[in-house]
Amino acid sequence: MSNLSGTSVICIPRASSNGTAFQFERDKNKSMDNENKAIQIEGRALRIARLDADLYLFLSDPEPMIARLRNSPHRIDIFTFIQGLSETRPKYNYPMEWDNFAAVPISTFENWWDKQIGAKTRNKARMAEKKGISIREVPFDDQLVRGIWEIYNEVPVRQGRPFKHYGKDLDTVYKDTATYLDSSTFIGAFQGDELIGFIKLVADESGVQAGLMNILSKMAHRDKAPTNALLAQAVKSCADRGISYLVYANYAYGNKQSDSLTDFKDRNGFQRVDVPRYYVPLTLFGKLALRLGFHHKLIDRLPSSIASRIRELRKNWLSRKPRSLEEAT
Repeated sequence: MSNLSGTSVICIPRASSNGTAFQFERDKNKSMDNENKAIQIEGRALRIARLDADLYLFLSDPEPMIARLRNSPHRIDIFTFIQGLSETRPKYNYPMEWDNFAAVPISTFENWWDKQIGAKTRNKARMAEKKGISIREVPFDDQLVRGIWEIYNEVPVRQGRPFKHYGKDLDTVYKDTATYLDSSTFIGAFQGDELIGFIKLVADESGVQAGLMNILSKMAHRDKAPTNALLAQAVKSCADRGISYLVYANYAYGNKQSDSLTDFKDRNGFQRVDVPRYYVPLTLFGKLALRLGFHHKLIDRLPSSIASRIRELRKNWLSRKPRSLEEAT
């Protein structure tokens, strides 16, 4: 543990393959406030920090967090954060770019079912029940974690890229899944006692939006369309709680063109909603990098046609890799 500025603040490091995550905590006799959130730091040359729950939880006042990051023992060049859907107009004077959410506006489940999706999508959502799959909210417990662990370790490649959770042991999956439990709702798809798909839904502090932090089903059961049924239950769970938006990460990713995931979002009533994302330079190097556009990934700075070709080549190579490994054994 490292001591940050102020004796009542503790830095708790957590191992991460993509960087360093740490969380600010107050003394036990002081209430937690919005500066006390887990932070993820990514990058080696250029160090960019963001909320560990970026896209799911938000800062009502970024100044305390920025002040503490400036005094952190960890070098941080840029801190980035995004506004939630409760207010989509820019609120702050920091350097800003437009980001986006894929969001379903929710009034009632019936309105979404009857007016926001088409007949084909409704039929997909019904398919799981017709094939004996049950969908329900479930508690977070060891049984759920074991089922998630089995889903994670089914296949090494998903959507044309290495699946980051493949190969994790049960204890690691438990720790990964146990985050933000006070704000989380879990939904499971079951064939008998077997968990074949799940959703982790995380609501923000305002109760305006809930994000799909995880939505995943077993490839072996794709013919039963459990993911569609899970999503329908997520809409219902939000409507029951008075949550105004169901969010599925971004609608558009940099210069990436539409793909099957975008089509899935469209069919299920998700819309693009633009929101401000801020980039606050904390060092001179961060200020220079921001000015030169180095805060974006290299592939996002390439022309969309070239970036699309690179993604397609990577997808084709990865799709052949498991087959060649199997032949080798």
